[in-house]
Amino acid sequence: MRWILVFVMAACVWAQEPLSLRQAVELALKSNPLVAAADAGEKEATARIRQARAGYMPRLQFSESVQRSNNPVFVFGSLLTQHQFTAANFDLDPLNRPAALNNYQSRLSVEQVVFDARQTSRGVEAARFSRQMAGEETRRSHSEIILGVLRAYFAVALAAENQRVAGQSMASARADLERAQAVYESGRSTQAEVLALKVHLAGVREQQIRAANDLAVARAALSDALGVDLNRQFELTTPLEPAAQAERTLEEYGQMAAGRPERRQAALAQSLAQAQEELARAAYWPQVVFQGIIEADRQSFYSRGGANWFTAVSLRWTLWNGSETKARVEQARFAQSRAEALAKRADSAIRLEVRKAYLDLSAAAQRVEVAAAAIAEAEEAHRIIRNRHQAGMTTITELLRSETALQAARTRRLAAVYDHRVAAAALEHAAGVLTAESAVVN
Repeated sequence: MRWILVFVMAACVWAQEPLSLRQAVELALKSNPLVAAADAGEKEATARIRQARAGYMPRLQFSESVQRSNNPVFVFGSLLTQHQFTAANFDLDPLNRPAALNNYQSRLSVEQVVFDARQTSRGVEAARFSRQMAGEETRRSHSEIILGVLRAYFAVALAAENQRVAGQSMASARADLERAQAVYESGRSTQAEVLALKVHLAGVREQQIRAANDLAVARAALSDALGVDLNRQFELTTPLEPAAQAERTLEEYGQMAAGRPERRQAALAQSLAQAQEELARAAYWPQVVFQGIIEADRQSFYSRGGANWFTAVSLRWTLWNGSETKARVEQARFAQSRAEALAKRADSAIRLEVRKAYLDLSAAAQRVEVAAAAIAEAEEAHRIIRNRHQAGMTTITELLRSETALQAARTRRLAAVYDHRVAAAALEHAAGVLTAESAVVN
């Protein structure tokens, strides 16, 4: 049974795929559903441009209808359009009480807007602004995906390191228990110390179980961020190490953030609202439309009949529509005011995000240095206390306290390194320059 368990565990390890942070980002940019959603949004906006441009083109329609009636006017007119009218049709009796007549009508019509007060051009302009906003949404989505992958990737590395630290603490606690048991058996201590170490060992075991669970959850979260099956396992090849220090000042990062997708979207939203207001105002003006019709009429579907054509130029002017046009203009004006307010809010939020990310990176770098020094001190203190306890010169309480302090120091350093890597990526994300080619990824 033991050999089977070993084989299964080995198979799980072998099934893990090597994955660097750069490879994880590239995989996510291909597989994450948010990428497909952003791409579909761009295509949708592009289709909206083609839809708006269709207003420049003529409308061509074909219709086929069949009519049957004994209405005198219908029969008289249909015979004329079918080119079937004869002198006998002037007789008063059939003229007043004609027999029922079929009229199969085929009609081809074309309609071209000659003047629409630039409604079509304004619609195309609005659609272009929407397309540019969709492009910025794709940029924003990619940056957020990269940041999310980096967080999930190093969360797995952090969980794995925490599990390793828990394993070290477990081994140390077991060694302490063995030494305490030996001291107790030699009569140099009481059973209370052995029991205290057993309780401590149970607590460390609990932490080890929690660390294993955190690692499993982190691996599933990474697969979710990558857009792959949650059961897919990876062997991470990029180590959890501190990132490089920020090369620019806070002011320089703030200037870079002027190119953030959110800022460009806010500016485009204002332009879109203005174009929509002009489009709404164009409805106050008339339209000039050319229309041409070719028509064929016959008594049966396959018989020969008459053909005629018709052309017209029409002026269409909506003089009253229940203030609908006025309401649309007001709606567009309020939308423009709303876009201006949101642009100001986005600008302030982005500046705050840049400042926070910059300060978080600086604080995380200091925490890494402090935690590294604390580990060295905790390791030396634990070594001294362990030797003193083995010689019977200190209590079990001091030993357990030093063991706990060492584990906490190791955990704090790992958390500081993780926060430093994430803060470095978050700063580039806040500045709007986080891509797959960024140094924090490579």
